[in-house]
Amino acid sequence: MTAPPASAPAQRPQARRGSFSCRLRQALLQGALMLGALMLGAPMLGACCAASAAEARPSVSAPTPAAVLRLDQLDHQARQTLRRIHDGGPFPFAKDAIVFGNYEHQLPGKPRGYYREYTVPTPGSRNRGAKRIVCGGASRSPDVCYYTHDHYASFQYIAR
Repeated sequence: MTAPPASAPAQRPQARRGSFSCRLRQALLQGALMLGALMLGAPMLGACCAASAAEARPSVSAPTPAAVLRLDQLDHQARQTLRRIHDGGPFPFAKDAIVFGNYEHQLPGKPRGYYREYTVPTPGSRNRGAKRIVCGGASRSPDVCYYTHDHYASFQYIAR
């Protein structure tokens, strides 16, 4: 048995385009290139990559028809919570009307303090549950409100 010539490259199995390992390899390569460019003082590459990362971030600023809820589609508890928001309270939970940080950037970017969150009571739940309404703007007359039934994993715009 003979060994392959020293100049012949080792054969590696090719990852399918779009597979997890292929995407992981691409992400690692992009990260290494970005780190190297930043260390060498090439800020333009960083700005380019930051822009593409911002484009990939989910947003609900232009809601699709499936992401829009009419008032009559909300359950009784959510409609009651909206009524309390417009009345300025009283709110049944101590954490109602606190600032919503929007750390996952699911909602359109606004200055800190623009969004406030409110609990939508869940009948039979022993805690606050996962339903919330997040409104932006003035306390009693918000510019916009969103509903989440899965504790901020997804939002639906509430049309008025």
